Amino acid sequence: MNPLGITLTLVVFYLFSELHSRKRAFYTNPVLLSIITIAAILKWFGIPYGSYMDSAGILKFLLGPAVVSLAVPVYKGRGTIRAYAKEITLGIAVGGTVAILSAFYIAQFLGGSEEVLLSIAPKSVTTAIAIGISEKIGGIPALTAVLVILTGLLGNAFAPELLDLIRVRDRIARGLATGVSSHGLGTARIILDDELAGAVSGLAMALNGVFTSLLLPYLIEVLK
Repeated sequence: MNPLGITLTLVVFYLFSELHSRKRAFYTNPVLLSIITIAAILKWFGIPYGSYMDSAGILKFLLGPAVVSLAVPVYKGRGTIRAYAKEITLGIAVGGTVAILSAFYIAQFLGGSEEVLLSIAPKSVTTAIAIGISEKIGGIPALTAVLVILTGLLGNAFAPELLDLIRVRDRIARGLATGVSSHGLGTARIILDDELAGAVSGLAMALNGVFTSLLLPYLIEVLK
């Protein structure tokens, strides 16, 4: 097995994580910097993306257990989550709907084609669900995947800072906003700052995926 992919990924991410631990700022975000750096290295040395992914396959496999592990903080914070069940349910319904409508109408205002509009509408749910929704409503699954990743990266890089800027202090609200808007990558970031907020974010991410997959196919018919 070629160790290039996994070695490159771990070394680059470790270096940027160390940088971020010393200078905590949005522009030192290790996920964003790692993606840019690895892409540049692959381009510079002419390494095919397929070869890189084949040699980093174990990391892709571990994404599944990593997502499942989000159930641990959800379980630990189950008492608080249960107490705020109504607020969380309402937040997911409103947040999920706003995420769809804002993406759709902003893209429409900027002159996006119908295929682009359909591809961007599910960008706030996790990739596997978003691609399935995109296929069902007539979008471009590959474009949807890119937009989902970009959405998650923005949440991972900016969500806590943005919430601080607009003075959202409540831990439930912070987790809810992050999970609904920027799915797994946003959750991975906020759980480092606050386990309860991370638990709510993971729950919101999962429930928003279900909510969006049920709502969007019917909502798109109205938007069209």
